[in-house]
Amino acid sequence: MDEILEQNRRSWNAVAEAHASHRRALAGFLRGGGVTLFPEERELLGDLRGLRVAHLMCSAGGDTLSLVNLGARATGVDMSDRAIELARELSRKTGLQARFVRSEVCRWLGTVRERFDVVFCSYGVVCWLRDLDLWARGVAKVLAGGGRFVMVEFHPLADMLDGGWRLRHHYPSGGERVMLEEGVGDYVGESGEGLAPGGYSPGVRGFRNPHPCHLYRWGLGEVITALSGAGLQILTLREYPYVNGERKLPGLRELGDGRLAPPEGVPDVPLMYGLVARRQGWRMR
Repeated sequence: MDEILEQNRRSWNAVAEAHASHRRALAGFLRGGGVTLFPEERELLGDLRGLRVAHLMCSAGGDTLSLVNLGARATGVDMSDRAIELARELSRKTGLQARFVRSEVCRWLGTVRERFDVVFCSYGVVCWLRDLDLWARGVAKVLAGGGRFVMVEFHPLADMLDGGWRLRHHYPSGGERVMLEEGVGDYVGESGEGLAPGGYSPGVRGFRNPHPCHLYRWGLGEVITALSGAGLQILTLREYPYVNGERKLPGLRELGDGRLAPPEGVPDVPLMYGLVARRQGWRMR
């Protein structure tokens, strides 16, 4: 398992610079009070003013610093050395104060002694977790009483579709491990304006990752069961017939506000979901 984590870390380190190269206007956008979070995340997160927020798998820090712009005291955690370096650099450029920690997320959750009012993660998180129960117990552990866990994630049903929007693959389940020889790709560059708030820069072209990576296939029911089993009360579960920003499948149709729906003639299917869970205890405002 340590070697798999190391391969994933190397793969993310390799792609971090390419991702950042398409977001050269991000510092100015954030410095001016901009927020990179999509409406769905902001709605589920609610009022963050004065709250302690842990942002898991924060990547290069744009969303973490957006939480700061929304009034949070934010801590971002990611296993990629280069992503954390870029996040700290972005913090310096914007003047926005957040703490960034380089650590594999389950290890950090298992050792940190702080408690947070909100734990947040979004988009492409679950597929990197080899042990859902360990992760869910860690989330519950770091939440203060009454604290909330908020996540927006790609729907596992989308992994069943091929490039022609036909059902070709089994529903993800059981944490099946899949190796990607091509490693983490430059999905930021491929998504254009969708993942580059403040303005898209051509940046790195033709990126090829020299390091393979490993993903894990989990179903939605398994995620909910893990969180519930860790003692969290599920308050909200929403499924959305569109995806935000990233062009995960060909032919996606723009709806506005960064939302991308299936092509005309393709039935609506859930492409992402959002959830809110609460740790029992005193009620937050």
